[in-house]
Amino acid sequence: MNSFRKIYCRTFQLCFRMALPVLPYREPEILEDMEDLGRVLAQKGKKSVLIVTDKGISGLGLLKPLTDALEQAGVSYAIYDDTVQNPTIHNVEQAKEAYLANHCDAIIAFGGGSSIDCAKAAGARVVKPRQSVQKMRGLLKIHRKLPTLVAIPTTAGTGSETTLAAVITDSDTHHKYPINDFALIPRYAVLDYHVTTGLPRQITATTGMDALTHAVEAYIGGSTTKLTRRMAEEAVRRIHADLKRAYDDGSDAKARESMLRAAYCAGIAFTRSYVGYVHGVAHSLGGRYGIPHGLANAVILPYFLEKYGESCEKRLGKLARICGIAPGEADDHAASSQFIQWVKDMNRSMEIPEKLEGIQEEDIRQMAAHADRESNPLYPVPRLMDAKELAAMYRKIAAQGDGCSRRANGLAAERKQGKWKSAIS
Repeated sequence: MNSFRKIYCRTFQLCFRMALPVLPYREPEILEDMEDLGRVLAQKGKKSVLIVTDKGISGLGLLKPLTDALEQAGVSYAIYDDTVQNPTIHNVEQAKEAYLANHCDAIIAFGGGSSIDCAKAAGARVVKPRQSVQKMRGLLKIHRKLPTLVAIPTTAGTGSETTLAAVITDSDTHHKYPINDFALIPRYAVLDYHVTTGLPRQITATTGMDALTHAVEAYIGGSTTKLTRRMAEEAVRRIHADLKRAYDDGSDAKARESMLRAAYCAGIAFTRSYVGYVHGVAHSLGGRYGIPHGLANAVILPYFLEKYGESCEKRLGKLARICGIAPGEADDHAASSQFIQWVKDMNRSMEIPEKLEGIQEEDIRQMAAHADRESNPLYPVPRLMDAKELAAMYRKIAAQGDGCSRRANGLAAERKQGKWKSAIS
């Protein structure tokens, strides 16, 4: 990246960091179960809610505890369950129309990050009917209070129940639109580990590594605060201790509960301190090829940590020591290297491929330009990169017909067979 652009990016990031203390961040009110939610909605005078989910969840009957609680509280509901993995503008528009047609006065997102993001964007469209999703892209484009929004995460990964962000895909252009506004932070979040105990192992793995990516990118970036550092450290400690346990035994209540808390902490960290190039690249891959976001983040993370090199060693080394990944006496270089190796080992132990299959050389230039536009100047990364440098990273993570490629092919086949349902991605 040329010197003038570097100065612009760092100046933008410095101004944003200086503004952090006065920006209207807030956390959702945490509810423990569906019965609590029903009571709260009734007390708030809500008469009809729209449940935004997907076919995987509705088909498995996972909504029953929620709908039973709503019925008991005297709150009627409508269900929109066509949300897809990497939710589209079409999904958002359909959900908005379902909200209006059923005279709803609140929205409940039940699912993974896809359903929560769809619900957020649909709420934004309800209050801003003349502003398209494309025009909401970027920072602070909504400026209006959404209908009461409740997030019930069924995965421990995205942290979307805490964040001001939603990411929506344009099916025509294959671009993703990150939307960031304080209005998108849910009013309530139901953190009930019971809804995560049935997750397939690979969803547990990739969503858990998604949460790790959120925490790490927030921690090593240039806009950390005392709160975000503390939240990121707690998230990584929990992931280090409990992700593999949850992967090995999906019914492990303690591990599941801990992972929900880890995702929540990571969400608080990155919604204030932002992410980095891992997310910029992952978003472009999701938009172009439909690669699940958590899978993309898990594969990409160690490559960028290695690329950042000395620019992130001090913070990454500290994180490794605090979380018990490296011994307390290890220097920054050794500790950061051990952290990167731990990420690789975690991926391998959970059958996550080392590279991503299907990346086409002819697409890289456009994807890199898209990742560049998303990331610069917003993301306070340890080392700045331009589109040319990012293009080289796509080539590093692209499978070249080795064993990793075969594993990626296997994962793609599993998705086609329904083992990786969009509903729980």
